[in-house]
Amino acid sequence: GAGGCTRPKAVIHFLKKADLVFAIGSSCTKEGFTTPIPDGKAVIQSTIDERDLGKDYPLEVAIRGDAKLVLRQLVDEIKAQLGGASRNDGKVAAEVKAVKDEWLKEWAPRLNSDESPINPYRLINDMKKVFDDKQTIITHDAGYPRDTLVPFWEATAPGGYIGWGKTTTLGGALGFAMGAKLAQPAKNCIAYMGNASFGMVGMDFETAVRENIPILVIVKNDSRLGGYNRFHPYASEHFNLNRQTGEYAKVGEALGGYAERVTAPGQLVPALERAKKSIESGKAALLEVITKEELEISTYQ
Repeated sequence: GAGGCTRPKAVIHFLKKADLVFAIGSSCTKEGFTTPIPDGKAVIQSTIDERDLGKDYPLEVAIRGDAKLVLRQLVDEIKAQLGGASRNDGKVAAEVKAVKDEWLKEWAPRLNSDESPINPYRLINDMKKVFDDKQTIITHDAGYPRDTLVPFWEATAPGGYIGWGKTTTLGGALGFAMGAKLAQPAKNCIAYMGNASFGMVGMDFETAVRENIPILVIVKNDSRLGGYNRFHPYASEHFNLNRQTGEYAKVGEALGGYAERVTAPGQLVPALERAKKSIESGKAALLEVITKEELEISTYQ
C-alpha cells in the first residue's frame, strides 16, 4: 500500500526504527494528508524541484534530479561498491512480512466482514480478488474512499495507482479514470468514489458511455458525508448536513452504462465480475455498493 494520511502499519514501524530516511521524488511536505517523518531522523531528500529541498525537514543531503536517473545512479554505485557480492540475508524481508501479517490479522474482521450494510473494507478486499493489480489502474476520490483504499490496495505495476492527496477536487476520480483508460486502453481502469464525490460529477459518466471509454465507477454509498457529524455536529443533527439520498445505479443505467446496485456482501464478487466483463466488452459500468459509514482508518503513530 501507499502512505498518505492513512498507511499500512509497516510504514510507521520502519520510520520509527530507521536511522536514515531516503525520500525519493517527494516534496516532504508536513501537513495533514502526508505521513510525517519522526523527529531526530537523518533525511536525504531527492526531488526534481529545488523549491521543495529542505522546505519542511532539515536534510543531511539534498539531491536535485529526476527520480529514475538518481535511482539508476545509486544502483550502479551500490553494485560497484559491493563488487557483485550480496548483503541480503532475508532478515528485512522477514520483518516486513511479520509486520504486514500482524497488521492484516488486526484488520481481518473488517476485510472479511459479513455485516450489512457492507463494510467498505470488505468491498476493497473483494475488489482485489476480482481485479489483477498488474492489469488495473485505480484511483480513489477524496475523503474516506481515499483513506480506506490507500493502505490496502497493492499496486505492483508502474502507473497502476493514481494517487492525489487532499480533499480538493472532489469528484476528480471520474475524469482521472477516463484519462487513464485513454492512455492505457488495455488496462481495467477503476474510479473508486463516494456518494458525495459522485454527486459532484456523476453526470459525466455519460461521457464515458458516449465516447466509448469503458471505465468502472464504484460508488461506495453510505448516504453520508463521511465524518461530517464529527466536525459539524449541530448542522448534521438539525439540518442533515451529513446526509445524502439517491440511487446512483439508476443514474448510471439512465446514462447508458451497465449498472448494478449491491446490497449484501455475498453479492460483491459476482457483481464485480459482471462489471469487469462489461468494461472488457467495451461498455462503461457503474456499481453502487450500499455500505456502512466506516470511520475506522489505518493510521498508527
